[in-house]
Amino acid sequence: MRIAYLDCASGISGDMMLGALIDAGVELDAVQAGIDSLGLPSCRLVCTEVQKCCFRANQLTVVHEPEHAHRHLHHIAAMIEGSALSKAQRELALRIFRRLAEAEAKVHGTTIEKVHFHEVGAVDSIADIVGTAIAWDLLGVERLVCSPVPTGTGFIEIAHGRCAIPAPATGELLRGVPLAASDVEGELTTPTGAAIVSTLASEFGSLPAMTIDAIGYGAGQKDFEHPNLLRLLVGESAEQAAGASQTDAIVLLETNLDDAPGEMVGHCTEQLWQAGALDVATFPLQMKKGRPGICLSVQCRPAEADRLAEIIFRETTTLGLRRSTLERLVLPRRTVTVETPWGKVDGIAAQLPDQTVRFSPEYASCSRLADKHQMPLGEVQAAARRAFNVET
Repeated sequence: MRIAYLDCASGISGDMMLGALIDAGVELDAVQAGIDSLGLPSCRLVCTEVQKCCFRANQLTVVHEPEHAHRHLHHIAAMIEGSALSKAQRELALRIFRRLAEAEAKVHGTTIEKVHFHEVGAVDSIADIVGTAIAWDLLGVERLVCSPVPTGTGFIEIAHGRCAIPAPATGELLRGVPLAASDVEGELTTPTGAAIVSTLASEFGSLPAMTIDAIGYGAGQKDFEHPNLLRLLVGESAEQAAGASQTDAIVLLETNLDDAPGEMVGHCTEQLWQAGALDVATFPLQMKKGRPGICLSVQCRPAEADRLAEIIFRETTTLGLRRSTLERLVLPRRTVTVETPWGKVDGIAAQLPDQTVRFSPEYASCSRLADKHQMPLGEVQAAARRAFNVET
């Protein structure tokens, strides 16, 4: 499995993350091409090699025409949906922006539809987030482990006035994320950086067992007495080299419902998927007094558990949730695109413990081709599997 470790010794911001990704080997031109398709005014990514306390790093700057626009989530979503980004890149960018909107809505006591983005709706922040989504997809990492995150101390001036560090939205985004002690005066972790790391990282802790093949350094704009750098280590997990399945920690949220209409459960399920749940399932129950019921079961990353629990409480009639942290075994896998007689099909290639590979074509990709060419779905799926076997 391709794995990465994010060393946030000096916090994280959007430009630091994108700079580290490009320094680790992602082509700047490929990221720029995706940014160009957003329709932002003269937005250009510039990378410069700099020194931070005698250590070299890649400093990314977003150069653009001056603007005074403040955007809502739907403005940014429309921009991303109308771009030339791949499906995976669009979905990741939208997930990050949705996390930002949810955090802003909570701290301001409003809804995500009414959230008025200020700093994070500016061209440079949009470029940082969308650029990171593009670069992350191109890097091909399947699992990100992150160090505890320092936020810095003191105060910062934002559109809403003078706020203590971490800024309110940053603090909300870092709920469930281990924080590192820091007495540095200044903002080390920005809302954009907090949204990116809380979306991408599946776990937090020390450097995992891995074989490193690339290291990227992203420089912050400010200078401190310490190196203001974000370090990204990329390689293969040691477990992958040994052919073993991977383990990680997930949170399981469950509740039994006997007074919720089916439409309510269906709507909640869709909301959970859109919010980044790893899995959502329902199954029938026989509850007290013979009443039929439904068990709603949700799997998610630990950092997202509180947010998904809020969705369940908001969208169903439940008064309580069962919450447990479980260890799961995960097969090493990679995303694959194969060519069939009717077009390209996306899928997942998973490596089994005996080193054989099992390919599973994506339903949506096969369904689209089946509808377009009036073919049975099973034939398209079978053709995709044959194409994978030929290519491998």
